[in-house]
Amino acid sequence: MSRPGRLRSAVGHPLVGQVAMVGAVTCFGLSFSVIKWPGTSGSVIAWWRLVVSTGIWWAVLAVLRLRGRPLPSRETWRSVAPAALSFGLNISLMFVSVTRTSVAHSQFIVALAPLVLAPLGLVMFQERPAPGSLRWGALSFGGLVVVLAFGSDDGVATVAGDLLAVGGMLGFVGYLAFTKQARARGVGTLDFVAILMPVAVVTATPVAVLTSDSLWPASGETWMAIGILAVLTGMIGHVLLVYAQRSVPIVTVGVIQVSQPAQATFWAWVFLGESIALAQVPGMALVMAGLVLVVVAGQRAVARSVMPTPR
Repeated sequence: MSRPGRLRSAVGHPLVGQVAMVGAVTCFGLSFSVIKWPGTSGSVIAWWRLVVSTGIWWAVLAVLRLRGRPLPSRETWRSVAPAALSFGLNISLMFVSVTRTSVAHSQFIVALAPLVLAPLGLVMFQERPAPGSLRWGALSFGGLVVVLAFGSDDGVATVAGDLLAVGGMLGFVGYLAFTKQARARGVGTLDFVAILMPVAVVTATPVAVLTSDSLWPASGETWMAIGILAVLTGMIGHVLLVYAQRSVPIVTVGVIQVSQPAQATFWAWVFLGESIALAQVPGMALVMAGLVLVVVAGQRAVARSVMPTPR
């Protein structure tokens, strides 16, 4: 017989968690077009996005507080702080790296996150992902290589820029790992994102100050981009990501994240008119096919794990 506790934990939300993760990655893929649109320093947009998102989430908490919901406890703040500090580094360093190295270099480095997440998930959470997930994740990774190899290089690759991208990627890995840890301790989605944004400002501020002339956005388009990002990623994207962390293995999260560069390329073609080489199309198809198969493989593994044991 199956164990009731295991059955309750598996039924109802693993597939939803994976779909939520796909939705989160779609939001983040769209964000690159929004970031590039006004032509402002990426670190400034990152900093203001955090500030605006902080205001939105704490307005929500204030309304709920009037209805009797308690504010996050000190223990909750301590649980979320490591993820938030890592996220501040991730968002600021990645936004800056795109201006210091080629987009291809930056996106490829971000896509290496699953290589770090796989052993980290095993050590920190004793997670052993379904072999099928890794196999289809490799298909997505191969498609990503095709997309980046045949894409136009709009920037000049530098060692400093690549190192910034590595720092941003490691910040992202820390963010995912510490987020899963906080969720395992019972931190709710609303409390998590409400603490995430203001604490992330702590690490995002020095990066913004050191890499830009002024923190004040100079155009209406920049303010509009900040507002869109505050809702698209600061609210929708991160709520979906934090929700997914509760039921999706951390390495699967990283594998699904592999689709982001290809999605970013596609949305830039749709909204910014950036060209896509014909040779990139098969790679984008491989990325998306691998993404779908990762979700399917993960769901089949869950289904097998809750099947009754024959006597």
